[in-house]
Amino acid sequence: MNRLIGAPRRLARRILPFRRATRVALDELPAFAVPAASIATLADAAAFRRTLLELIAAATRRIVIVTLYLQDDDGGREVLDALYAAKARRPELQVSVFVDWHRAQRGLIGKQKSEGNAGMYREYAERLGPGVEIYGVPVQNRELFGVLHLKGFVIDDAVLYSGASLNDVYLARHRRYRLDRYHLLRHAPLADSMAAFVQRELADSAAVRRLDLPGVPRTRNLQPQIRLLREQLQHARYEVSATEPGPGEVAVTPLLGFGRDNQLDAVLLALLRGARQRVILLTPYFNLPRPVRAVLGQLLRRGCRIDIMVGDKTANDFYIPPEQPFRTIGLLPYLYEHNLRRFARTHRAQIEAGQLRLHLWRDGDNSYHLKGLFMDDDVAVLTGHNLNPRAWSLDLENGLLLRDPTKRLHAQHQAEWAALRRHAVQLADYRALESPRRYPPEVRRLLRRLNRTQLARLVNRLL
Repeated sequence: MNRLIGAPRRLARRILPFRRATRVALDELPAFAVPAASIATLADAAAFRRTLLELIAAATRRIVIVTLYLQDDDGGREVLDALYAAKARRPELQVSVFVDWHRAQRGLIGKQKSEGNAGMYREYAERLGPGVEIYGVPVQNRELFGVLHLKGFVIDDAVLYSGASLNDVYLARHRRYRLDRYHLLRHAPLADSMAAFVQRELADSAAVRRLDLPGVPRTRNLQPQIRLLREQLQHARYEVSATEPGPGEVAVTPLLGFGRDNQLDAVLLALLRGARQRVILLTPYFNLPRPVRAVLGQLLRRGCRIDIMVGDKTANDFYIPPEQPFRTIGLLPYLYEHNLRRFARTHRAQIEAGQLRLHLWRDGDNSYHLKGLFMDDDVAVLTGHNLNPRAWSLDLENGLLLRDPTKRLHAQHQAEWAALRRHAVQLADYRALESPRRYPPEVRRLLRRLNRTQLARLVNRLL
């Protein structure tokens, strides 16, 4: 963060220019026909943890977990214990875990330097033997410029999909949780497609290396392989055996997002442009990409009703309470709130008219990590995409597009939205948010410095 603030101004002009959006024909997207009865929304983080452990314990053929990180804490160790126990029960079981290469090999931000979660992976392998293969995926040469942000756990013929990673707070351990969305889809062709993608594009890449074994190479020694992986991912897609949904079925399309020809971003924009009456947008970090802001403005002028839910700054995982020593990373929640306040001020007329409704989520000292879209009454997007410039341009993302013209999932989506609003308040206007003039002195100083050096735009794009 400090390095970003001190970077030369020309860096902001060179890094991450937004590309012209790729157009996509939604009607031509192939999809799996999934019975609506095979799609379930899980209630909360505790249900997510319970379902994950139950699926692992019952696995007979494969467990393929893709996540940003599997943390060295009680929650992460509980999952790793379950994976090793499943392998011990069934030696023929395929068990593979894919995590971000950089995130796995560093300690937590603000903590002392360590070998990171990879140290735990190697300790387990030395103690319990081989069988649980853990791979590091280097999407970029540096973590700052992009990470593995794919989601979806494939266990036999089930896909457990959530934006959550695996640690204490995501798994609701020790009386705290980080709220996400949790969905279980039981459909063999979808599970096969997602597992095959991981094998084809990640496991078979020379840049992707085991982290549970000794002798892990340095990142700089993998740079040619990482470059090749990036080029490969630019053109990668999930393989979908297109089927026409029948009565009681939902069209489910897995989508990949990476690089310039970004299918997921293009579909998200196309969905927003095609909204007829209603959009519900969920994001943990209010820092919308310019193309998304532009489309939302068009929808408001067209009379579309828009709900946006974000977390209160105190529900951000980077928030530092006033009684604790301030670190530069603690600027982020204030930066996101500042963005939201400006957005609310720009659209105050629509807020007053009830056309734009901004929801701020807060539940004690728990944190917020929701992302995704509901469109009208017949489309939903499950994704780990934060709907921010970093996800739009740098990270490797995916999502599941659910098209439901007969509205078989409508009641389920309505129940999920009602549950999410339980701990949210609707903002009456922009003044309901704290004025930057009342921010802590360290925050005000950093914000002034960003604005003075014209680097606020660069920081928003990278964080």
